[in-house]
Amino acid sequence: MAQLVSLGETVVRVQTEVGGRTLILETGVIGKQANAAVFAHYAGSTVLATVVRAAPREGIDFFPLTVDYREKTAAAGKFPGGFRKKEGPPTEKEILTMRMIDRPIRPLFPDGFLDEVQIQAIVLSHDGQNDTDVIAATAASAALALSDVPYEGPTATVRVGRIHTDAGPEFVVNPTVSQMDFSDLDLVIAGHKDGINMIEVGAAEVPEADMLAAVEFGYTQVKQILGLINELASKVAKPKVQGELHLPPPEVVAKVAAACEKDLTQARKIKSKKERSAAVDALRSKVLDEHFALNTTGNYGDYLASAKARSQAKEAFKRLEEKITRRLIVQEKTRADGRGPTEIRPIGGAVGIFARTHGSAIFQRGETQSLISVTLGTGKDEQIIDGLIPEYSKKFTLHYYFPPFSTGEVKRITGPGRREIGHGALAERSLLAIMPSPDEFPYTVRVISEITESNGSSSMASVCGGCLALMDAGVPIRATCAGISVGRFADDDDKNELFVTDIIGEEDFFGDMDFKVSGTRDGITGIQLDLKTRGLTLGQIERIFEQARLGRLEIIDVMEQVIPAPRPEISPLAPRLITIQIDPEKIGKLIGPGGKVIRGLQDKHGVTIDVEDDGTVQLAGQDAATIEAAKAEIEALCEEIKVGTVYTGKVVSMKEFGAFIELAPGTDGMCHISELAEGYVKSVADVVKLGELVKVKVINVDEQGRIKLSRKAVLVEETKTKQPS
Repeated sequence: MAQLVSLGETVVRVQTEVGGRTLILETGVIGKQANAAVFAHYAGSTVLATVVRAAPREGIDFFPLTVDYREKTAAAGKFPGGFRKKEGPPTEKEILTMRMIDRPIRPLFPDGFLDEVQIQAIVLSHDGQNDTDVIAATAASAALALSDVPYEGPTATVRVGRIHTDAGPEFVVNPTVSQMDFSDLDLVIAGHKDGINMIEVGAAEVPEADMLAAVEFGYTQVKQILGLINELASKVAKPKVQGELHLPPPEVVAKVAAACEKDLTQARKIKSKKERSAAVDALRSKVLDEHFALNTTGNYGDYLASAKARSQAKEAFKRLEEKITRRLIVQEKTRADGRGPTEIRPIGGAVGIFARTHGSAIFQRGETQSLISVTLGTGKDEQIIDGLIPEYSKKFTLHYYFPPFSTGEVKRITGPGRREIGHGALAERSLLAIMPSPDEFPYTVRVISEITESNGSSSMASVCGGCLALMDAGVPIRATCAGISVGRFADDDDKNELFVTDIIGEEDFFGDMDFKVSGTRDGITGIQLDLKTRGLTLGQIERIFEQARLGRLEIIDVMEQVIPAPRPEISPLAPRLITIQIDPEKIGKLIGPGGKVIRGLQDKHGVTIDVEDDGTVQLAGQDAATIEAAKAEIEALCEEIKVGTVYTGKVVSMKEFGAFIELAPGTDGMCHISELAEGYVKSVADVVKLGELVKVKVINVDEQGRIKLSRKAVLVEETKTKQPS
């Protein structure tokens, strides 16, 4: 990497070795107008991360943290696709990376801090092997550590893979793109000095003990990078400026508690979500109207003071509701819907619910419901992913949709947002591990999860419902896969904690974490950890893994009562696929000049033909007979004609001594008059006509490549087959 030339500023640089490559963090020259800016270099990849802070917006009641991550194609020496040749809206990869950067840092700001904070990460160099998502997450945290924002970090982020070698499985930190092709684990972990606070996993049924070992390995790498960030911060970090914390004053908190704590405790014990929400809403309105009414009779200053007090009371009520919910769960072991700590909501499901889809299912867990459909397609339906890493295609995709009616709300209806994309990606990688290989099942598969009712863990419902629908579609998945979420609650001093299984929406909102784990009976396939507290220890994670495993097994037992295994055949509505291999040198012959031959074959047989560079040919159609006919013609065209093979060919020429039959474009054989039919044949025209399709068998290929055919041999074999045994 070239050194920055002197620009009248001092470059401050620190570095360390991570996974055999040098990680460099530097600041001082680039982005001086920002509150803080950090260049992160790792091997040949570079990310610029900046932090800017602004005063809070008037009337805001949430922390407006914005995280943006963009990959410039010039970073890899590429042009953007499309006509504009300019980067457009963020891709799915960029959105998922934004979420990955956001989740570990968001809990590390002071309670009541509402200043606007914007983080931008821009990929400026990409070597094609060292992906920049984890580099950007570390660079963003480093920039926050240098800024005057009261950030209680830093955090660091790494990726962990597991590669099986002759010496056994080996964990690798920040594996290259090439190494990930051989890894059965894709673990992204973030943490700080007090523990682990973000985990993302896609895995191939990795047992809990191995997953815990991977987390432990990753955290040791995280701590090394934390030391590097602290070293940089010790040299150039700005003093932290906290500013005003927007918290309700003690007198407002006390007044709200005195007015409604007892009644709110009773309302929180109502088991039905609708009735509970209605009771809480009514109580909130009563407290606000009776004790914090707007002053509309005085001057404007009096009105503003009353409006501020009412806003503070609303926040105090929310905090009281959270405190009561946590106390009921931790001390009284009473959850909002009356369940015990590890009790899973009632589960139900069904498959084959739609007439025209290739596979379908409904999965219900409590008040969370997912409708799933599966579509099977050909190679032409694969999604091409073009980014900074080498282009590749996806044969399996899961799309997740969360319409507002699923929560009984009226909202603007738009395309999938960041949350929907993140939930869909989690469900997709959870199910990817059980999908058959393309050699075994060459179909392109799309799963759609429509959340039609939601009260917690809709992404895990998508995993369960998606698995049922895949089995209904006849996809030969390796095992049944289910997902479950585990939450955490602790008392005010954080001494007593309780982990609860299958959290509902309010437990997610008021609790400390949402730890989603999906997998099969044999191991974990997906993880996503969202944490609001400082961090988790390895001991806590081990307990969560075991609690999630037991819940997962319970759900799998119920799912297999709905459908125990994949259907033996795919839907009759789905296309039929077969794959054959030809000599790559014969691809040109199959395609023909300007695609004439392959188009002719597709039109003739009503099939779709896809050809790969390695000679793999995939044929798709609705009728098995037409596919077989096309297969035979392709083999005749591209492969050596073998004695004994039966072809359906067209009579292209008739002579006195026999008929010439085209087995494939450019490949003819001669059927002698004596081989046209059983018995004496007076004239070729008595048996066949020009242009007629006939079945013939190859009986000889001489040294000069001339092919001798027999129609009589096929007729004799068909007669024998029809005779009763």
